[in-house]
Amino acid sequence: MRIPFNKMQGAGNDFIVVNNIELNLTGEQLSRLAKQTCERRVSVGADTLIAIETAKSAGDFYARYYNSDGSEAEMCGNGARCVARFAYETGLASEEMVIESIAGDVPAQRLSERIYRVQLNSPTVFKQDLVLQIEGRDLTVDYVELGNPGIPHLVVHYPDLAMTQLETILDLGRELRNHPSFEKGANVNFYDLLRDGHIVERTYERGVEDFTLACGTGTGSTAYVLNKKGLTPDNPVKVEVLGGQLQVNVEGENLFLIGDTNRVVEGTIIDENLRV
Repeated sequence: MRIPFNKMQGAGNDFIVVNNIELNLTGEQLSRLAKQTCERRVSVGADTLIAIETAKSAGDFYARYYNSDGSEAEMCGNGARCVARFAYETGLASEEMVIESIAGDVPAQRLSERIYRVQLNSPTVFKQDLVLQIEGRDLTVDYVELGNPGIPHLVVHYPDLAMTQLETILDLGRELRNHPSFEKGANVNFYDLLRDGHIVERTYERGVEDFTLACGTGTGSTAYVLNKKGLTPDNPVKVEVLGGQLQVNVEGENLFLIGDTNRVVEGTIIDENLRV
């Protein structure tokens, strides 16, 4: 099976983008495709596979997001920015567009050749200062869901995060991601505030089951929480992630994610081990 694709990344969050309007694969087939092609070293490798489909309502197109474990995600902020660029450059949409998703419509805008902005799904759940039992101790966290159905995010303060090796917080991230308090599990966003007002963030992603270089909805959730707590003097909020820098404009309940995109590879998947 020959599958045309683009490999893209935004702040190090990387994606395989396919046009399912042409491929016409079922959801089950897309899940298998994601699980196989996102595996690093043996196939293309990516955090997520994004499938573009015909719009179901008034949007420009519909995007489906499949994690590297084959599970379908509600939405992906950096993925939406990348797929917006793909859609513009391949003639599927103009400089301003609406991307439909499971979690709701996502307006997107081309700001320059590589910089794209998306309006993340608005928070539908916000629980401040939750106390969770982790490893026999109490840990205070914040919880946010974006969109409906909600994309679940925990926001967790971790001092000296920029100097912390990920291996030392891997088990904590895994326990929080699978905490029984959250029916669907949760993405886990560790953060620390720097003296210049910037934020350092590290995200353990549900579906990838590891830390990634960036998470757009996680960055939006973190910026939202810190804005609500009055801890971010700047707007847009500048967030340093492993893959670079993202910015979030927080305007009440509206969150706008801004950052760089990069088209890395355009080609055809001819993986001889692929079984879709």
